[in-house]
Amino acid sequence: MKALIVLLVFISSTTIAQVAKSPEEVSPLLIGQQVPDISLKSADAQEQQLRSLVSEKPTILLFYRGGWCPYCNAHLSEIQEAEEAIIEQGYQILAISPDAPANLQTTEDDKQIHYQLYSDADGTLMKAMGIAFKAPENYLGLLEKSSEGENQGILPVPSVFVLDTNGNIEFEYVNPDYKTRISGKLLLAIIENLH
Repeated sequence: MKALIVLLVFISSTTIAQVAKSPEEVSPLLIGQQVPDISLKSADAQEQQLRSLVSEKPTILLFYRGGWCPYCNAHLSEIQEAEEAIIEQGYQILAISPDAPANLQTTEDDKQIHYQLYSDADGTLMKAMGIAFKAPENYLGLLEKSSEGENQGILPVPSVFVLDTNGNIEFEYVNPDYKTRISGKLLLAIIENLH
């Protein structure tokens, strides 16, 4: 019994350690590391394993705060404009947010997004990637609503990871200022020079 209690305390302290207090304090996975194999939900609520998705072709893995964020929507649209050129380079784009699947569908429809959006409503992948942080109080109600009650008050720092088909990180862009994003043109230049 004592060993079980110690194990539970260790697991809970490890989980807590994965959520930074602020965006400036996140500690993302590094170039050369492999993304975890975590289950995500598509806009139609189908579960998919991340590593299975990225094994199909090199991947641009984009994390955004949610369909409610105007900066995120502008970035999703900018990446959409670069999508054809990105696909010509042999890449796919997967965008992940804490939104519930139903809200992903709304974002896809409203912004005419053609690449795949996935839900990490409970933040499991955000935490494992090292980009999760405790959301400010004024976001808690919004996060609860947009995640349909699954999110426990965490946000991802908007990030872009370029992955090979083994899920290894080849490039990353993580900026704690949610208003500053990598441009579609710069992202395209990066993937053109990776191989």
